[in-house]
Amino acid sequence: MPIIKLSAIDSTNTYLKRLCAEMPVEDYTAVITEHQTKGRGQMGGVWNSESSKNLTFSVYKGLLEFQLEHPFYVSMVVSLAVLKALESFAIPKLNIKWPNDILAESKKICGILIENSIKQGQYASTVIGMGLNVNQTQFDNLPKASSLKLISGKDFDLDEIAHRIIEQLQVYFEILKRVDLQVLKTEYENYLFRKNKPSTFKDAEGSVFLGIIKSVSDTGMLQVLLEDDVVKEFDLKTITLLY
Repeated sequence: MPIIKLSAIDSTNTYLKRLCAEMPVEDYTAVITEHQTKGRGQMGGVWNSESSKNLTFSVYKGLLEFQLEHPFYVSMVVSLAVLKALESFAIPKLNIKWPNDILAESKKICGILIENSIKQGQYASTVIGMGLNVNQTQFDNLPKASSLKLISGKDFDLDEIAHRIIEQLQVYFEILKRVDLQVLKTEYENYLFRKNKPSTFKDAEGSVFLGIIKSVSDTGMLQVLLEDDVVKEFDLKTITLLY
């Protein structure tokens, strides 16, 4: 697995996408930086990370050999790979908060940004960006953030974690390549945060309502059982889980 290490960069995803535009890139090529100046999260959010304390990196994977009808399965693959890697370090109470935030003890420890490219009508490749809170212990004004060190009390080697995540990406992309979609979906839903528990949500208009997360669709929609016994699907822009 080729690994490119940078002391500082605006965004590892942006760097890796530029690299892909300039030359052929090998599967699982990773770009790791000590400091990311313009880290990006879901829906244009900003990912702030203390320099040299956390794992900020991006990984490339070609997708032309995959029968990929629904790109959300890439998100499932990545979420599960990160979670399984962290399980191997004995991090407790891990969950996936839809669509792909990784939580430990109900606190966010990892954000994921997936950017797929399409060529001639099919998914050609993906660049997977990850920001994992590892050895940082201060999160000012972020009450829902935590880190591996805060949870476990231990310091971690960033390179070791990166290698473990990439190894798990290889495992789960192989499952996707075999088109074992139900295997991925079942495991993803088993780790889904607040699944089958009464929860509070806010919609795009700001209205608050109660519901129970039941599952996700192949397209990545969150399926929520509402008070009138109707299951309704929501996409990322229309619903927020309050917890």
